[in-house]
Amino acid sequence: MKKVGIVMGSDSDLPIVKKATDTLKSMGVPFEVHVYSAHRTPAEAKDFAQNARQNGFGVIIAAAGMAAHLAGAIAANTTLPVIGIPCKSSNLDGIDALLSTVQMPSGIPVATVAINGGVNAALLSCQILALEDSELADKLVAKREADAKAVLEKDRNIISQL
Repeated sequence: MKKVGIVMGSDSDLPIVKKATDTLKSMGVPFEVHVYSAHRTPAEAKDFAQNARQNGFGVIIAAAGMAAHLAGAIAANTTLPVIGIPCKSSNLDGIDALLSTVQMPSGIPVATVAINGGVNAALLSCQILALEDSELADKLVAKREADAKAVLEKDRNIISQL
């Protein structure tokens, strides 16, 4: 199975990235996590992206706040799917990061999840990898079924309380 590469612009993004890594672990998907900044370590970010395919990655998740150029910088240097997680910061509640991540120029796509959307970034990575991995596809179906069952149980609990 191919790995998911996770890059965060700062170690302050770790709580959001942890949600992604926990989700990937639960699905049995291998991953690597790195801290590379689009602005402070552009050479390292570029090198990671340019060599990601040959290093066994199938998808890259890039988490960053504020200017949030990391996902775009990664996407500019690879043809692998890149999923951006805009991270909430004290400025503008993450709207700045969301707009920076989602507004990519034509030809350099970045899939973008919700602000602080680590779980969905991991699940989208799994869906991409599951195109060629039927076992992972089955795990995704099982997760959806378990999630639905949990919601229906909550429904029954509410009905019984009222």
